[in-house]
Amino acid sequence: MLEITIFRDGDGRFAGFAARGHADFAEYGQDIVCAAVSAILQAARLGLEHYAAGEIEAEQEPGFMRLVVNEGRRDDEGIAAIGTTADLAITQVARRFSDHVSIVHQTIEGQLKRGASFRVSNVAND
Repeated sequence: MLEITIFRDGDGRFAGFAARGHADFAEYGQDIVCAAVSAILQAARLGLEHYAAGEIEAEQEPGFMRLVVNEGRRDDEGIAAIGTTADLAITQVARRFSDHVSIVHQTIEGQLKRGASFRVSNVAND
């Protein structure tokens, strides 16, 4: 199961995302669900890194990706647009492939710290 958490802060602003696991829809290299989610999250990361130059924190390794937008940049319309687009796209994939992708929306307080854990569930919500 590929587990995605979309973070929003107490004001409802996009704050980041985390992804862990694998979709296990098909064999490695043939998994279109994993490829779709990866493409969406990678595009969001590239856009946010370009647009927010130095104002995001990202970490990635096989089977794990986490990105956090610094609190001071969350009011930026471009950040909100990129984050919301990724959220909408992942939500649609999770609805279509609910046996392989779960998404949870989590409200956070303040700034997420590097290495902080997050809770996920297998229920796609919106």
